[in-house]
Amino acid sequence: MAVTGPHTTDLPALPAHPDPETDQVLDSGLLHELSYAFGGPFHFLLPHRFDANLTAFRTALRDAGVAGRVYYAKKANKAAVWLERCAADDAGVDVASAPELRQALGHGVRGEHLVVTGPAKSEELLRLAVRHGCLIAVDALDELDLLRALTGDGAGRPARLLLRRLPPAQPHSRFGMPDAELTAALERCVRAGDAVRMEGFSFHLAGYATRPRADLAGELLDWCLRARALGLPADRISIGGGFAVDYTSAGHWHTFLAGQRPEHYHAGKTFRNADFYPYHSPVAGAGALREILATVPANGHTTLAARLRETGTRLLTEPGRALLDTAGASVFRVQGVKDRDGYRIVTVDGTSLSLSEQWFNSEYLPDPQLVTPTGRAHGDGVHPACVGGASCLDSDLLTWRKIRFPARPRVGDLLVYPNTAGYQMDSNESPFHDLALPPKVVLDRLGARPRWRLDRRPAL
Repeated sequence: MAVTGPHTTDLPALPAHPDPETDQVLDSGLLHELSYAFGGPFHFLLPHRFDANLTAFRTALRDAGVAGRVYYAKKANKAAVWLERCAADDAGVDVASAPELRQALGHGVRGEHLVVTGPAKSEELLRLAVRHGCLIAVDALDELDLLRALTGDGAGRPARLLLRRLPPAQPHSRFGMPDAELTAALERCVRAGDAVRMEGFSFHLAGYATRPRADLAGELLDWCLRARALGLPADRISIGGGFAVDYTSAGHWHTFLAGQRPEHYHAGKTFRNADFYPYHSPVAGAGALREILATVPANGHTTLAARLRETGTRLLTEPGRALLDTAGASVFRVQGVKDRDGYRIVTVDGTSLSLSEQWFNSEYLPDPQLVTPTGRAHGDGVHPACVGGASCLDSDLLTWRKIRFPARPRVGDLLVYPNTAGYQMDSNESPFHDLALPPKVVLDRLGARPRWRLDRRPAL
């Protein structure tokens, strides 16, 4: 029987875009078998989706006539399978720690295809990066000095580097160097001679708008020309990541933003629209890269793509979430259901630490799907429920929002959160209560009999 009560009929839904392949997995019966085998929550991964997203980014560069490289931002998901795909497809990887660098090398990604980012890099990380020929985004003058000392200490090869610029529009960012420091860094690179190879510039820019990235990229091209006049190679720029993912339709998103209010959440929880990720983005993924390339930067008279071609400059990108779009989902088993006034509290066998949007004082909004032992639940009722975790913390809610389930969730059913591969699966996971971290399952073949394997990372 559907639960009725105040505001149960006006709860805004936020379904993810239709995904027939994922629906096929949900209806296959495999997920219940895996839930029984693992005895807890797990994530499943679809590597062919990663391949398709990578191809889309490369095609955007090729169609614009721009030379460049796509680096997968490893921080977006720790699974080894993405590194396997990068190695197989000769793609780059963006790493920010010594363990991440070793993981990439261990899966066959060549050192020269790694870019090392992150602030105030350790000496261990810089030493490894130099020895393996990685490209290093230098964030500060003292980091440049340390890098220069390492190359004079038996490293055996020059340090390949980009100089990271502080975005003028984001002066409080802790990433990058302002103009005066950047000028000093260029002078030090010239004095370093063959010990360093200054290959260009980069930036770290918050937000997902395309215009600021195009404008800043145009400014980096001017810095490249300035560096070349000093005798430095400076033949590439990196515009980083920040390519949005489009999770849901415009209609559902705008209806949700206009209608959401505290009574739609357990305990009257309040969320600000401004704190939510933009779950609908009209320009997303490789489409955002196409728009950036087609934009005329504020300091130019031709498109960014044309300026890159005219100056012989390569464009580097570091997408994370965008390469993982539709490439995985998270699965939890219902282990308890209790009634409240007008809705239910569903408790699952995992915790909210496995959906990392909570890290940002927000929550992951795309509706989870209810999967019974026979497949996806269908019905015409309204069964609102929030979703709690298995910990003893009252704040452990995977979903504070009252979801409009089509049927009453029951113990043993599964809740599948869609499209979670980008940052949700493991950025904030913790073995709280000594619970095992949810394993990751790679689906190498779909169809009536999906073929699966455990994702395994090598020991460091």
